[in-house]
Amino acid sequence: MELSALRIFKAVAEEGSVTLAASRLNRVQSNVSARLTQLEESLGVPLFHRSGRKLQITVEGTRLLAYADRLLQLADEAQAAVQPDQRPSGQLRIGSMETTAAARLPQVLAAFNRKHPHVDLILDTAPTDQLLDGVLKHRLDVALVAGPVPHAELAQLPVFEEELVLITCHGHPPVASPQDLARRNLLVFRSGCTYRRRLEAWFAEGGVAPARVSEFGTFEAILGCVAAGMGVALMPREVLNQRKLARTIRQHELPPDIARVETLLVWRKDVLHHPARAAFAESLG
Repeated sequence: MELSALRIFKAVAEEGSVTLAASRLNRVQSNVSARLTQLEESLGVPLFHRSGRKLQITVEGTRLLAYADRLLQLADEAQAAVQPDQRPSGQLRIGSMETTAAARLPQVLAAFNRKHPHVDLILDTAPTDQLLDGVLKHRLDVALVAGPVPHAELAQLPVFEEELVLITCHGHPPVASPQDLARRNLLVFRSGCTYRRRLEAWFAEGGVAPARVSEFGTFEAILGCVAAGMGVALMPREVLNQRKLARTIRQHELPPDIARVETLLVWRKDVLHHPARAAFAESLG
């Protein structure tokens, strides 16, 4: 198998479309289709189920994708290792929790771009569980996640300490325990968010069931709904400090075991040589 064929296969698998993969790779669609067909013929198995222009990866394709990620990562690492110029360069795929990206990364990324102009930064935001999965499966080079991280395959570097606070609408009375929030709605990020798990655990420990749990994709949407009195949420204080919210929401302190959370930079231990990753880790120190 040629690495170029694996790159095409990976792009098609991630995009779910030959057309989108061709655009991403700057190739003509017919070339992508032909290379994909050649790869399937050489392996003797179909890698996708085809229904018109829609592609659904097969079981065999899913198995190959895991190997393709590893092979392509090793090839990129090997190429970087033998270059006489060891300046950080190439693509660096960064994953981050959305709140961390908003509150902590703007200045970090701006400074990094100025210092390392040959690195192509790609930022993807998601809940912690999805970010960990992305690093483990080689879709991300590094990720900023909420600790603790129980994965022996991952190296970990503590970079930020966050204080989480409960937020309610501005007119809400003081909150000392989950009992003060009985019959309130929880406004949370998608499944896999560590902050969400902490809030739900606090309610459960207090023996209180929320009226409803509503999921949101962005913290801005959560803030807006909290301000409108639609429910309560958990948010890093740093995010709130950077926004003028004093007249729209109220912050309530939480017990230390709920409030204190460490943000970790994680990456795969078996990817040994990655100058851009090392430079990014240094920029957070």
